Amino acid sequence: MGVKAFLSKPLAAWVHARQKNWMERPAEAQQRVFQGIIQKAAGTAFGKDHYFKDIQTPKDLAQAVPVRDYEALRPYFDRLKTGERDVLWPGLPLYFAKTSGTTSGTKYIPITPDSIPNHINGAKNALLNYIHETGKAQFLDGKLIFLSGSPVLEQVAGINTGRLSGIVNHHIPAYLRGNQLPSYQTNIIEDWETKLDAIVNETLGQPMTLISGIPPWVQMYFDKIMSRTGKHIKDVFPDFNLFVYGGVNFAPYRAKLMESIGRKVDSIETFPASEGFFAFQNVQDDPGLLLLADSGIFYEFIPAEEFYQPHPRRLTLAEVKTGVNYALIINSNAGLWGYSIGDTVKFTSLFPHKVVVSGRLKHFISAFGEHVIAEEVEGALQDAMAEFPEVAVTEFTVAPYVSQGEDPSYHEWLVAFAQPPHDPERFAKALNWHLRKRNSYYDDLITGNILATLQVTPLPSDAFQVYMKRQGKLGGQNKVPRLSNDRTLADGLLEAVQK
Repeated sequence: MGVKAFLSKPLAAWVHARQKNWMERPAEAQQRVFQGIIQKAAGTAFGKDHYFKDIQTPKDLAQAVPVRDYEALRPYFDRLKTGERDVLWPGLPLYFAKTSGTTSGTKYIPITPDSIPNHINGAKNALLNYIHETGKAQFLDGKLIFLSGSPVLEQVAGINTGRLSGIVNHHIPAYLRGNQLPSYQTNIIEDWETKLDAIVNETLGQPMTLISGIPPWVQMYFDKIMSRTGKHIKDVFPDFNLFVYGGVNFAPYRAKLMESIGRKVDSIETFPASEGFFAFQNVQDDPGLLLLADSGIFYEFIPAEEFYQPHPRRLTLAEVKTGVNYALIINSNAGLWGYSIGDTVKFTSLFPHKVVVSGRLKHFISAFGEHVIAEEVEGALQDAMAEFPEVAVTEFTVAPYVSQGEDPSYHEWLVAFAQPPHDPERFAKALNWHLRKRNSYYDDLITGNILATLQVTPLPSDAFQVYMKRQGKLGGQNKVPRLSNDRTLADGLLEAVQK
């Protein structure tokens, strides 16, 4: 065991002890966060506009601050982009995290000196928690790869601006810099395919122990290595034992990734976003993610079915229940207030409070009143794949097909198979059955012959990569929506495949 691995264990024990304190009293931790951020932001433009000096309780906050998305808060963000101080949080942001929105164009999310530790410590503590739980720390002595966006930052009103993953790259601890791959020169390459080739060149022959990234882009990396060497990843990187991921549900990718690796490796799921680092998996055999209650973010939860109502309930962490879909609302030391990040979560346990990401508020299918969400299609696919073990999926999305004549309407699943089912018709029927079990409205529509059985349209294994490249969104932190209420994505995919 090397020095880094040896020294990490007492640090991991200390972090775990601190974590245990707020895990056992999460409501108290949230109350401290609430009081701290309200008091500190009272003198800001936003605080004055919304009478923060009079806010004493979360109910006061809910009455004074409406739920908003980026577009609704844009006037405040635009003031920050002119260099105005004390707008949403005292002073100026340390960074702008630049991200692409589906409706708001490019978004500039402030990261303040007070909020940057949330991003850095969230990722660091996920690893330290793993070390404490498993006793495995040897990965710190090998090479670690983080498949991320470019660390090159531009200036907006004198504020460093770039992709979140690029910003975080500047804060990797000095003691891990020597372990980190790819090199800075490779990491700044903008074209994803060129960058991926350079990453393969740099990592082949290196003692890789940890690989981190969004699953579909990690799969592209594995595919290139296997194509180059003719070997499974376990034979190329025999010391690789830890995969860290976030951003998408891992289940649809697990079988293909593990097949590429050639053996089981440990994994840690995280829940990061430009707006904050919210949760991480703290127990290997529990898929629930520990919600970080003491990290500068005060959470509110709106039952998903109430989100678009005029006066939805805004619940605190002390009021949530397991098994309910909630829209996640944050108030934070980044200066985000009543901010809807667009994700829905479901609590899998209380004390400790653990969540799974169940979908996106805007990513669902309800073209026929069924309101199918991401968690349901991903679960149905996972169940169907369990019945057809030969199937491996690279990527998929689901869109409605609305009948224009006598043919019935249905859901079209556009699936890029790495390995297709031996019997496609039976696979589609199994998929349909599992979705019916998960969504009663969908089941009613099938029973009433309003919808026909879903149809699976098989696509080449690289179809989504081709499409994303045409959109200028190949690689990095970009993700494909699981569900759409129209056929823009579906038709774009089919057009990309045909060309």
